Amino acid sequence: MRVVVDTSVWSLALRRDTLSQAMPVVNQLRDLIVDGRVVLLGAVRQEMLSGIRHVEQFTRLRDYLRAFGDLELTTEDYELAAEFYNTCRTHGIQGANTDFLLCAVAHNRDWCIMTIDKDFESFQAYIPVRLFL
Repeated sequence: MRVVVDTSVWSLALRRDTLSQAMPVVNQLRDLIVDGRVVLLGAVRQEMLSGIRHVEQFTRLRDYLRAFGDLELTTEDYELAAEFYNTCRTHGIQGANTDFLLCAVAHNRDWCIMTIDKDFESFQAYIPVRLFL
């Protein structure tokens, strides 16, 4: 099964400190990369690259992430993401558009989402989200 990886996991895995590198989720991500099961959305790529102040760091990260192709999204992915957003919002649950896009993509393809963002646990109460544990 493929796994859609959220920005929160990528950010943790790409830090240079030894504490984050020893976290189980980072090791799981490495295993998924080796197995060829990682899915990167263009919106997550954009989040990862946004806000980097130094050109050298931007270029290094951009080049690293180019090893992962962007998944081609469909109209149904965007429509379901909006539906998920509306459903959660109706129940007082806030979330980012990118988060709901990850949920829609994973749901439409019967994949899981790898994240350390607790918002996804809140989403599970109202929309069909499978998290990679």
